[in-house]
Amino acid sequence: MPATRLPAWLERTMAEYVASRMRAGETREQAEANKQKSLDQWFPDEAPLPDHFVWDLVDDEDTVVGFLWIGPFSPGGTEWWVFNVEVDDSHRRRGHARRALEAGQRVAREHGATSIGLNVFGYNTGAQDLYASLGYRVTATQMQLPLD
Repeated sequence: MPATRLPAWLERTMAEYVASRMRAGETREQAEANKQKSLDQWFPDEAPLPDHFVWDLVDDEDTVVGFLWIGPFSPGGTEWWVFNVEVDDSHRRRGHARRALEAGQRVAREHGATSIGLNVFGYNTGAQDLYASLGYRVTATQMQLPLD
């Protein structure tokens, strides 16, 4: 992703992150605190860590249709993470996310990764199906009962 687009992407991505965490049950304060922790850890000085990759996803006509962000979960680590992948609504179900994730896996391997993980919220069943079809397996499940 060009450096000129990164600030707007980061702002939008973090706003969506807060909304997703709230949809999953966190308060706004908790979600905002998690957002700040992510920014401090992964985007010091508003730029990704050197071994993190943020890419635009483009279609056959070079139109930006989404993005992928991957990198090691710990600095210098071999366990990598898909921090975020998203395809614009109007471009979904065309294989963009699948191709991006497969390319991300290749890059992770080339950089010494031994695994690549991700988080998917429980309400996102379409993404869960995609990840399972790519060979991702469930390693943990969190559950919550709202008491209101």
